[in-house]
Amino acid sequence: MLDELRQQLDGIVNDAIAAFADAADDDVLNQVKARFIGKSGAVTALMKQMRDLTPDERPAFGQAVNTAKQAVQQALDDRRAALRTEARAKELAEGGIDVTLPPPAVPRGALHPLRQTEARMLEVFAEMGYRVAWGPEVESDFHNFEALNFPPDHPARDMQDTFVVEDGRLLRTHTSPVQIRTMLANEPPIRIAAPGAVFRCDTLDMTHSPNFRQVEGLVVDRGITMAHLKGTLQTFASRLFGRSLDVRLRPSFFPFTEPSVEVDVTCPFCDSGCRVCSQSGWIEILGAGMVDPNVFEAVGIDPDVYSGFAFGIGVERVAMLTLGIDDIRHFYDNDLRFLAQFG
Repeated sequence: MLDELRQQLDGIVNDAIAAFADAADDDVLNQVKARFIGKSGAVTALMKQMRDLTPDERPAFGQAVNTAKQAVQQALDDRRAALRTEARAKELAEGGIDVTLPPPAVPRGALHPLRQTEARMLEVFAEMGYRVAWGPEVESDFHNFEALNFPPDHPARDMQDTFVVEDGRLLRTHTSPVQIRTMLANEPPIRIAAPGAVFRCDTLDMTHSPNFRQVEGLVVDRGITMAHLKGTLQTFASRLFGRSLDVRLRPSFFPFTEPSVEVDVTCPFCDSGCRVCSQSGWIEILGAGMVDPNVFEAVGIDPDVYSGFAFGIGVERVAMLTLGIDDIRHFYDNDLRFLAQFG
């Protein structure tokens, strides 16, 4: 009796393996599994005959049933894995994917156009022998105003013009405090370019922002004159815009320079007048001047021995000119459609 049941188990296993081999998908596989080793399957039905065996034969039959179930389950797992491999191969063939080729390029980010512009400006200054100097964005009144010769009643000191924080400190309104820190820490000769963010209580519009970037320049040495300033700015503008440009100085006023000037360059986009320069042929790009003797005295440099010049350039202003942008707000909107143009 036991041998006969074992032969029937072997037949069930062989039939199951053949049925699995013919199955074309998971649904059919599940149906075959139920037919052979499910609750109402062939193996379960055969186990009902265990009552006809002697007590000594029943353990051997139980072991044979477990072995048969394991063989059927192994055949099921093998066929399921084979079907998945076949499906993947078919998918690759139909999709025309060549797995030996490099993967497609992943879009990469890039420096913000303002950072690109600032980097180019600093590169030009480095070529002219300037070193980059940095300073904190939260400053003391001394570094931001007092040492730069701002009188106590100057409008820039008013809270409606300056962001004031705890302990009387403030968000710097220009990068000129870096000049003060540099002159306090170093003996002349000095030649620096100081980039960084600045903050002013301005309303955001097409040409103004409460937070923007500047690059400050400072040169201190014996015998520095306004001619050196003009030549420096003319060289800088010509290298930045990639063509020979002339410079025009117009009288102005800044507390920390005397004399002070507004600086125009011949329009880099035309020869006789265009929309960018409002048909004038000139574009204002920065403010500058000779360092005021009072500033030298505030940092312990003898104004009778040394002289120098300073200038401040708005990075946004240069970026708008070089990139042809007519609204400063585009730089801060984080619109990827805009930023992707400069990647």
